[in-house]
Amino acid sequence: MACLLSCSRESPQAAFDHANQTLLHGDLKQAQDEAHRECQRFQGANPEWAWKFRTLEARATIQRGLYEDALKLLKSAPLPSNQPDLVIPVLTLVGEADANTHDFPEAERSLNDAAKLCDTSASASCGYVLKARGLLATELNQWESAERLFELSLVFARSHGDALLESYALVNLGYESLAEGRFDEAIDRSEAADRTAKAVGAPRLELIAQINTSWSYYMLGDSDKALELSAESEKLASQLGDVRDQENELTNIGYIDMDQRKFDLAAQSFQQALGLAQGIKAKEDIYNALRVLARLSLQRDDLENASQYAQRAVEIARQDRNHFDELYPMLVQGQIAARRGNTVEAESTFQQVERDKICPVFLKWEAEHSLARMYEDEERPDFADREYRAALATFESARDTVRHEDSQLSFLTNASRIYDDYVHFLVTRGRTDDALRWADHGRARTLAEGLGLLAKGAYTGPPPLNPQQIARRAGGAILFYWLGEKQSYLWAITPDKTSWFALPPGAEINAAVERYRKALVGPQDVLASADPDGCGLYRMLVAPAQALLEKEAKLFIIPDGSLNNLNFETLLVSDPKPPGPNRIEAKLHYWIEDVTIANASSLRVLGAARPDHRGKRDRSLLLFGNSVAPNDKYPELPKATAQMASVARHFPAAEQRIFAREQATPGAYLASSPEQFSYIHFVAHGTASRLSPLDSAIVLSKIARSKTDLSNTDLSRTVPPSVNTESDSFKLYARDIIRHPLRADLVTISACYGAGERAYSGEGLVGLSWAFLRAGAHHVVAALWEATDASTEQLMDKFYDELDKGARPDAALRAAKLSLLRGSGFHNPFYWAPFQLYAGS
Repeated sequence: MACLLSCSRESPQAAFDHANQTLLHGDLKQAQDEAHRECQRFQGANPEWAWKFRTLEARATIQRGLYEDALKLLKSAPLPSNQPDLVIPVLTLVGEADANTHDFPEAERSLNDAAKLCDTSASASCGYVLKARGLLATELNQWESAERLFELSLVFARSHGDALLESYALVNLGYESLAEGRFDEAIDRSEAADRTAKAVGAPRLELIAQINTSWSYYMLGDSDKALELSAESEKLASQLGDVRDQENELTNIGYIDMDQRKFDLAAQSFQQALGLAQGIKAKEDIYNALRVLARLSLQRDDLENASQYAQRAVEIARQDRNHFDELYPMLVQGQIAARRGNTVEAESTFQQVERDKICPVFLKWEAEHSLARMYEDEERPDFADREYRAALATFESARDTVRHEDSQLSFLTNASRIYDDYVHFLVTRGRTDDALRWADHGRARTLAEGLGLLAKGAYTGPPPLNPQQIARRAGGAILFYWLGEKQSYLWAITPDKTSWFALPPGAEINAAVERYRKALVGPQDVLASADPDGCGLYRMLVAPAQALLEKEAKLFIIPDGSLNNLNFETLLVSDPKPPGPNRIEAKLHYWIEDVTIANASSLRVLGAARPDHRGKRDRSLLLFGNSVAPNDKYPELPKATAQMASVARHFPAAEQRIFAREQATPGAYLASSPEQFSYIHFVAHGTASRLSPLDSAIVLSKIARSKTDLSNTDLSRTVPPSVNTESDSFKLYARDIIRHPLRADLVTISACYGAGERAYSGEGLVGLSWAFLRAGAHHVVAALWEATDASTEQLMDKFYDELDKGARPDAALRAAKLSLLRGSGFHNPFYWAPFQLYAGS
């Protein structure tokens, strides 16, 4: 019976392979248990297999973050002699565990011993020694050495065909890019690591790659995308029993909640992360949790706890002789001193952090910003001004290293508080013209750089600005808004003068805008009900400058924050107005009754706009629409045929190029030389991506690869690499629109959500309209929300009728909207107000 039982047990190799595969798949606890059971099985009978299973158990234990348990396990039996293939992995794991518990001398000793064995051994484990030495260098903040070692491990992996080690190397290189502030490079490397990990079936490595990606997005200012990825990662880490990565992601989620002033949620995440880190005695993670708890306590005005947390974090850094890690809690200590009025200590601490040679750039600009605010509170305006400019210069030098345009869009968020504080500082000192110049400098930066209106490179501050000249050139008054934390501002600019007005704090304006937006698309008639937010927003945002605007028929709105999602034409004016040929005789009316409005991104972009010469341009039309429904999500538009015919009749037949049905594909647009047309019009569904606005798209027909008209088109360019070409080949993405320069007078996106859903700090609303402006279009008409097919057809027909008469696009769109407002059936702003005109350069 005993013989039968023994013979029925699987071979050690099969058992090892199963446990190893379980570990690879991320089932850490199960892999640990399987390896432990098999180690006990071979303890006396076969010491070699016992060590292999003990090593595997230690790997699982380390990946769970249980470093001290792993060290006890690896030191529980004498090392096998004269067997490098067994000894090298053991020394490597001991070194990794010691590095994570910050016993750096022991870690270095073990890894040096492993490296010496590799000098005379061809063991496949030697690539993992390189990886472990890189991890030790990372813990010691020796970034260049770490990157070199990870690159060597990558070379080793590829030369030995070790896809798992290749995934580890790419993950670690992504982390190095992140640690050194090369955030878009970190995303590229981490996404490459994710693909490699998927190929070998290693979900834990996928998890780590995703964690690095999410933190990179956070550092680029893209909190929405970071939060989505971090929430997914924390859940997966918990399922895998991966304690360390779980507490890391809890810390990251807490950062985002803290930035959004959700302090209770942030505290819950940070305390949970601290408890997990203390449970596995991971000193680096305990330090991370303490330093963010210090910052959170400071923001909650709990100076006593802030001081205690910061001091504990400093002590951990000093125990490890890690000066780099001292800097962050030192900055918090300086901020605590400033809050307590100890300005001498605060100034010394801020300067020490700011001037430190190894200070990371984001900490440097925060130290400079903290100095500026302290000097401002002390009524030392010259010093405050100097430090505000220094902080912005430091930030701009960091922004200049960001390569990808979609990363540049979000990165400015990191400086939003510095800009806000500096604008407020300038205004309170009566320097309102300077405040406007700096405020505009923070607007539409990525758009202006892409259009060649603003050079990238050495930072010299904002160029000179002549607002009145821009108003004269544009032919109308300009309302420039700034939504601030303490106070918001309005600059009303006419050809003759610039006037400044104080407005309520941004939070108050944001709340009113959100309520009114919901009312506009709801069932109630906002005019008939005299919606309080519609009236209140007019009084809040427009009435202060009303006296300057009564003589002006044409207006440009340069919005900020939530105002990007507000159509100002829908604001309710309660002033009695005398009747006239173009005005409804009523006390309460929409502001569109009084003014013609266009939206602009910034004064700089508006000032670069080409003067409008009606009638001197050609009338060529590129018309896309009435596409074949790609799936049930995007059904065919019933009125598409009629709308396309209505648009086409306004243009000479010889000057039209029309793509409909199967021919209306993304590839056809990219191959049509869109730069040769003065008018471009789309009749289609649209999608707006909040998490990735440049993945917003116009929905067309699926690419028919057999069609002869597309035989020479590079179809790979029609979708980004991350998108499945077969399933999404019907989408014309914003990122692809950008790559094809335009000279069109007007692009009309007769689709829902063409304006986009996400407003970036400083850049404004980013989506399809932004993409066409970035490509070079002079004007874009796009929708803030989904409009009905029938009302859109009627509005567009009237719009082109007015253009035929020589009207400017803004005046033509207003006339078309008024025709719906004054007609029957579509008087509610839900029908006429979604479409807005955006002015380009």
